[in-house]
Amino acid sequence: MEYSLVYKEGEKRLKEAGILEASLDARLLLESVCGTNHNTLLAHGDMDVSEENLAKYREYIERRVNREPVAYILGNCEFMGIDFEVSSDVLIPNQDTEILAEEALRFLHDGMSFLDLCTGSGCIALSILKYTNDTHATATDISEKALAIAEKNAKKLSMEDRFTAVKTDIFPEKTEEKFDLIVSNPPYIPTAVIDTLEPEVKTFEPFIALDGSKDGMKFYNRIIPEAKEYLYRNGFLMVEIGYDQGEAVKKLMEENGYKEVQVIKDLAGNDRVVSGCFF
Repeated sequence: MEYSLVYKEGEKRLKEAGILEASLDARLLLESVCGTNHNTLLAHGDMDVSEENLAKYREYIERRVNREPVAYILGNCEFMGIDFEVSSDVLIPNQDTEILAEEALRFLHDGMSFLDLCTGSGCIALSILKYTNDTHATATDISEKALAIAEKNAKKLSMEDRFTAVKTDIFPEKTEEKFDLIVSNPPYIPTAVIDTLEPEVKTFEPFIALDGSKDGMKFYNRIIPEAKEYLYRNGFLMVEIGYDQGEAVKKLMEENGYKEVQVIKDLAGNDRVVSGCFF
């Protein structure tokens, strides 16, 4: 069967299922199966797709029809221009979260060390390491499966010597070590809201990585006070937030003595990151 016809079949099936980005998803899945790229459809649409690849593609399309995210089907996702391995044990790296990584890079200098709480796939910490020199990250998560993914990504990026994964409930065991920066994209969605989200999120992404308790503030209430015990003076705490949590998280930082507290917006104009300095 010709490549272009296979693509059209997949696109039609996804459109019928109400998938908003049917054309893009159909193309990405086909490219993964056939080992092709975005130019193939235009330049080599008449190439033959083997029966084996056709069967695999149709399987992928049905998984997408059932609302499984493309990233989980393919097992990878791009973040900060880097390809990360993902599975249903970790959140899919979101473009909005790049705001947090970018803000961290504005502050972090070569040779500094930082702490990444609730690391998931490790995408934030590893992106920061990728774009800095001689920096070191300690990344924590309560999920062993998530940490396994993060460590795979660190190895893939040749960052094993600069990336330390720690299984713990938010903060690592207290030692004399201090950090120049703490970043976190914690669970922040109110429990009742999760059921209203798209099936791709509420059904497939890990509940433990979404659930921020009744008001979505559970993790901020822990992270913001405790972070001061891990930061050097003049170190920064930066956290991702929900679009409607900016003022509440800003107030919490200020009440805990952080200075220069600011709410940073994402590209859509929504509050996305709160940053504060520990004096």
